[in-house]
Amino acid sequence: MAKTKTIFWRRLDTDGLERLTVVASEDRILADGTILTTEDGGCRVDHHWRLDRDWRVLHVTITRTGTDGDGTLHLQRAGNGWMVDGQPRPDLDGVHEVDLSLTPFCNSVALRRLANTSCNTIALDVAYVDGTTLDVSRSRQAYDRIDGRRFRFRDLGTASGFEAMLDVDDDGFIMRYEGLFARAS
Repeated sequence: MAKTKTIFWRRLDTDGLERLTVVASEDRILADGTILTTEDGGCRVDHHWRLDRDWRVLHVTITRTGTDGDGTLHLQRAGNGWMVDGQPRPDLDGVHEVDLSLTPFCNSVALRRLANTSCNTIALDVAYVDGTTLDVSRSRQAYDRIDGRRFRFRDLGTASGFEAMLDVDDDGFIMRYEGLFARAS
């Protein structure tokens, strides 16, 4: 039987809101989100995810509509690598997950890797998607377990030196991402 969860996040650094619905079944997870933000002139970003039952991203489609143009991006896992808009991207070989800059959903996906280990720290290579431009680049991130529901995010790549505390709910979804996102009631 599928379990459905709908989450709303509000931005803390600018005006913005996201609605995300996650449907988890025995063999897969589907997530669909819509982000509205005033950042960089304002935009709407729709993102649709397909993950395996172990919460590994298999495919994501991101569509951005904004005052400075529209665009769509497709990322798909291909063995040990990734396809971007149907083209192989060797620079992304070995990347663990996808990180879309405008949503804390991606942090919840990464944190599931840490939850399934006895380690207190993990480092991951990610396909970082800039939500403003839809550019994709390789980056590195680390997560440190502080306690059962609190973690530290550390960017070791694109925004090297950036850190934030993350608080999660009982299902592992972000409640508060220090300085950027908070769950809307």
